[in-house]
Amino acid sequence: MLTAFARAFKTPDLRKKLLFTLGIIVVYRVGTHIPIPGVDYRNVQTCIDNAQANQGLFGLVNMFSGGALLQITIFALGIMPYITASIILQLLTVVIPRLEALKKEGQAGTAKITQYTRYLTIALAILQGTGLVATARSGALFQNCPVASQIVPDQSIFVTITMVITMTAGTAAVMWLGELITDRGIGNGMSILMFISIAATFPSALWAIKQEGSLAGGWIEFGTVILVGFAMVGLVVFVEQAQRRIPVQYAKRMIGRRSYGGTSTYIPLKVNQAGVIPVIFASSLLYIPALIAQFAGGTSGWKTWIEQHFVKGDHPYYIITYFLLIVFFAFFYVAISFNPEEVADNMKKYGGFIPGIRAGRPTAEYLSYVLNRITWPGSLYLGLIALVPTMALAGFGANQNFPFGGTSILIIVGVGLETVKQIESQLQQRNYEGFLR
Repeated sequence: MLTAFARAFKTPDLRKKLLFTLGIIVVYRVGTHIPIPGVDYRNVQTCIDNAQANQGLFGLVNMFSGGALLQITIFALGIMPYITASIILQLLTVVIPRLEALKKEGQAGTAKITQYTRYLTIALAILQGTGLVATARSGALFQNCPVASQIVPDQSIFVTITMVITMTAGTAAVMWLGELITDRGIGNGMSILMFISIAATFPSALWAIKQEGSLAGGWIEFGTVILVGFAMVGLVVFVEQAQRRIPVQYAKRMIGRRSYGGTSTYIPLKVNQAGVIPVIFASSLLYIPALIAQFAGGTSGWKTWIEQHFVKGDHPYYIITYFLLIVFFAFFYVAISFNPEEVADNMKKYGGFIPGIRAGRPTAEYLSYVLNRITWPGSLYLGLIALVPTMALAGFGANQNFPFGGTSILIIVGVGLETVKQIESQLQQRNYEGFLR
């Protein structure tokens, strides 16, 4: 594999793409450390050091921004508005006939949906930026920090608008950088930036586990986490590559003097068909009660109950609800992203059929049956992977964004596998030899 990477850098056009991607990554990481106007950077660093803010409400968004959110930098919102906009547009495609028609138009329709996604990303960035500025001004961004209310010294309207515009422009710049990687670099740009944002938090999270450990100066806990991480990477790679291949036979047709069809192929149904989306949905939904309780005044009974059961991730109520939500959203997302009736109609249109299954409605029912069966282990697998940070929180005193669990490990492994496959395919095109000899 190392030889293949060396060969990739020896190929001029591939080396240019790799260096361009690395350059964009450097620009992105520099932007995550530039504070926005109107923020007292010293007070921010004081709160981060003393209050351990990564255990708070905004931990998930902070992870997707590579730690830039809690430092309130120009790339504070990171790639999260684009991810949210993409998910919303994908869900609306099933509901709105106009979007569904655009999706079927091919490249022109996809370009139009991409344009809508950009507009929605800017709107969400304005909304999230306003919420972040309001939270920082009130001092609720960092709990139990004595200087939390002094993070934004000047709370005038002009400064507030400037901060929101700066973060919105930063989100637009991140979106542009991701599209540059997609067009002129290696891999999907948005996925690469997401990968870098999560990977950037690994060293500090691992070192925090070592410092908080008590066995052999924390090295026992550190080594255990590394071993668990390798085991989880292997498990995720195994499940992400697993698929149920449904054979499809195409009948031979004579058009003029030429024969078409008569080939055999298959429909690959992945065990984890939904990817990381159910985990993101469940995490976001569980943040809503804690967010409401945080901004609600007084000491009412419902607020106390939420703070006791749904703020800390190690409570049984939180664990059970989190697991059930992941299973539900796994089935929900698979149901809206894969349409068995549409696949069966396309197969029937081009003369394809599953051996032993009649074309048309029986094919759609068979695909739905197989999809439901493989979604069960996929959803349970997602739930177990997502609960690893909770077990780490109880066992090692780690924060809820444990480096080898939940959303982070799924994205890291998924993006890594996809990028390696793209590099390998380009190597095979040029040298007829990939990573495996």
